[in-house]
Amino acid sequence: MPEAADGGAPAGAPLGCGPLIQPVTSAQRPLRQQVFEHVRALGEVPRVQLARDLRVSPASVTTITSELIETGLLEEVTARREGDGARGRPAVALRVRPGGQYVMGMKLSDRESTAVVVDLSGRVMASSAISRTPGAMSVEVTLDAAETLMREVCDKGGLDPGELAAIGVGTPGFVDGGAGIVHWSPILDRRGVALAPLLSERLGRPVLIDNDTNLVTLAELWFGAGRSLSDFAVVTIEHGVGMGFVINHRLYRGARSMGMELGHTKVQLDGALCRCGQRGCLEAYLADYALVREARTALNLPDPETRSVNVLLESLFEQAKAGNRAAQSIFRRAGRYLALAMANVANLFDPQLIILSGERMRYDYLYAGETLAEMKTMMLETGRAAPALEIHAWGDMIWAHGAAALALQDLTEQMLGSGQEVAAQ
Repeated sequence: MPEAADGGAPAGAPLGCGPLIQPVTSAQRPLRQQVFEHVRALGEVPRVQLARDLRVSPASVTTITSELIETGLLEEVTARREGDGARGRPAVALRVRPGGQYVMGMKLSDRESTAVVVDLSGRVMASSAISRTPGAMSVEVTLDAAETLMREVCDKGGLDPGELAAIGVGTPGFVDGGAGIVHWSPILDRRGVALAPLLSERLGRPVLIDNDTNLVTLAELWFGAGRSLSDFAVVTIEHGVGMGFVINHRLYRGARSMGMELGHTKVQLDGALCRCGQRGCLEAYLADYALVREARTALNLPDPETRSVNVLLESLFEQAKAGNRAAQSIFRRAGRYLALAMANVANLFDPQLIILSGERMRYDYLYAGETLAEMKTMMLETGRAAPALEIHAWGDMIWAHGAAALALQDLTEQMLGSGQEVAAQ
């Protein structure tokens, strides 16, 4: 699924944004919120279809949509009709009014930080990225980078930062989004940082924070392949290994907001050292630094090697493609660990779909035919087919889109989530 050249939603993505099917708990939310979110998800929808989809009376839909139009959240548009010969009054549909409210999504990284500004309908206003030298940063440097990126994207979009209703931020590591605390991250030089409050104070806007893999999963749920699925998994392979999971159309984070740490499940007792400080983690055999470690040994590279990780990985991949057996064995060994991880995900959660995402998905040796076949041999034999598998080698901007979805979700709840409206049946 390619990303749009301008950093917007994926090329060929359907109209609208957000889950196309609401969770069964959606009935607990105010009807006006359900109406607004359904309009946003479909992009454009007539009132009669809203009533049918939400299983409420047309009168209730008319009353609520009139209120949402009056407050400037929705607007009427001429609906697209089949054929050119239709007669009579033009059909009318509803859509989220462009503009009015804006949020920013941002991914902070020790290599390239990205950000995007979207309006309440999910329409992209501007996006940008800044690069830096890899390595852990101080909190002050991290705050400076976030402020620089915010101002740069706002300038591109012709917005004042004060117009942002909320900012969603993603960072790798162990993140408690509810408390706004990063307990550990490879991009920070210390642990236990209350990053969300610090960012909010520096940027002057409300800030929500989450693990970056959760945000890729939100991007798939709001803009990608997961919009019409109830249960799916996203496994990311980048500088680390992460996992996000959607259950009943909602992102699952665990009881304390730090679940789904697939990269730090143990695959080898007393094994290779992981960057989290423990040994034997899956990430220590599959992430980019693991591949580089193996390459230095197998290809007799000097240590320390002055070339960047990306350059080393590209060199390793080219050598594998050229027939270098040592290079090929490195990727195949990593692919076996990936197969083991996916089999465990399938056995534990039985998802409809597993999405492999991230820059490393360009290295097809990781998911070669024998790798996928090995995954199936490690799954329980239940008589059913294995979960569907898709490869999404998205660029870095997708992480920022997920952060924007996080902010949109919270903003919608703030605006429409109060009240006790009861649907008229």
